[in-house]
Amino acid sequence: MFRFKNIAFLLIILSMIMAACTPAATEVADTGEEQPAGETTSEEVKLVGISMPTKTSTRWISDGESMVAAFEALGYDTDLQFADNDIPNQLAQIENMVTKGADVLVIAAIDGSTLSDVLQKAHEAGVLVIAYDRLISKTEFVDYYATFDNFGVGVIQGTQVIEGLDLENQAGPFNVELFGGSPDDTNAFYFYDGAMSVLQPYIDEGKLVVQSGQMGMDVVGTLRWDGAVAQARMENILSAHYTDKRVDAVLAPYDGLSRGIIAALRGVGYGTADQPWPVITGQDAEVASVKAMIAGEQTYTVFKDTRELAAQTAKMVDQALKGETVDVNDTKTYDNGVKVVPSYLLTPYSVDLSNYEKLLIESGYISAEDLK
Repeated sequence: MFRFKNIAFLLIILSMIMAACTPAATEVADTGEEQPAGETTSEEVKLVGISMPTKTSTRWISDGESMVAAFEALGYDTDLQFADNDIPNQLAQIENMVTKGADVLVIAAIDGSTLSDVLQKAHEAGVLVIAYDRLISKTEFVDYYATFDNFGVGVIQGTQVIEGLDLENQAGPFNVELFGGSPDDTNAFYFYDGAMSVLQPYIDEGKLVVQSGQMGMDVVGTLRWDGAVAQARMENILSAHYTDKRVDAVLAPYDGLSRGIIAALRGVGYGTADQPWPVITGQDAEVASVKAMIAGEQTYTVFKDTRELAAQTAKMVDQALKGETVDVNDTKTYDNGVKVVPSYLLTPYSVDLSNYEKLLIESGYISAEDLK
């Protein structure tokens, strides 16, 4: 009897040990369905490849840094690369991003017409592609475009020339020279066309005179937005057409070009009491050009808040990846030669001495210390 009881007791203990060693049953989710073995309920962190054209312009550095901050705040990993204005380098960087498993590509193209092949590979890998600031052309494999109102930028610059010369009240004629951006950047054509939509009536009327006769993007374009190229061209224009005339205004679509133009003008005596500076436009509110404005050399620039563009781009990516409606406000303007790319356009602002502190310093875009 005693032995039986001991055996029964041992059997109870053994059964308890075996129960403890048996794997627990698969946990059941709230839906009542079993979670398949090996799967996790948390999503993998997605990777955003960010391809910027160059570090030679401070705005692209700012764009890149702002996008890294915006995407990481939303929980994404980022891979930021600068291509040194070298097209093969940018192609190699983008292809490497695809190989590394990027889920998204955000591309500010050096030449938007050169990306067709690499973007087809990205499409085959299921990568979302966003054209950033500059339109990507000649491919269907671009999903969205985030930029500023680029034609509107040109309208602002043309209007700056009109206001700076006070053409509404002055008889003229005034001499103006025209500069365009890089012909391989689609934005350059929007800038130029926007400006000419304002300036052409005054040219036709004779109130504005292009003494060099150089007009049209095929003539006035500046490859790679190179300030040294703009300086050399301005020097040639001055020596050929202005030995006995004065330049009253220069349409420059970018601050880096403006500074080159200023150097050429300074070389022949502009910036003195006898030869004051002409009206000179610009774009991007770069620190060096804001300093030039304060010094009375450059008259205007255009402010495009790249922090807003980065935030909008990150928002569009997040919406697309979550299957939500993507925030766009233009579905007609940006035809890349294969498709009209759904776009979101932000607002640019005219900047001069009267408002640079409010727009640039008070907004935190530029530090007051940087302008000293």
